[in-house]
Amino acid sequence: MDHSDSVEIAVAPERAFTAIADLASMGRRSPENTGGEWLNGGPALGAKFRGTNTHGASSWSTIATVTEYNPPRYFAFEVKSKAMRISRWEFEITPTSTGCRVEERWADHRNSLLRRAADASFDRAEFTKESIRTTLDRLKDELEGASRPE
Repeated sequence: MDHSDSVEIAVAPERAFTAIADLASMGRRSPENTGGEWLNGGPALGAKFRGTNTHGASSWSTIATVTEYNPPRYFAFEVKSKAMRISRWEFEITPTSTGCRVEERWADHRNSLLRRAADASFDRAEFTKESIRTTLDRLKDELEGASRPE
């Protein structure tokens, strides 16, 4: 299962990229992720980070590895549990005449057994679709609101 969505934001691509790679601030935007911290000096290709998440009464953390890092255009990471791939997240930033377009993509790499067990209480794919939309809308509001003159 994969999902992607995008939003036009009236800021420079560099500004959007910096906000996306700022793990601690993601908690302000995401309905599930509550933030993150770099474990080995990131952001950079190959850097690892711990992301913290909450959904309902459940909380957990994951370790992710940056698989692509190309400021200000592309940021991607993979989440694994031991040797098992869980998901891949990508952010692609494209310049536009009024700022940039940010596309967020999610690919579910869980095997069918893990997917059934983990999704028993809610539909992960549907939730993630809504979560991506919310995250992008909040990113737009945050960046455009911050860039407006006083």
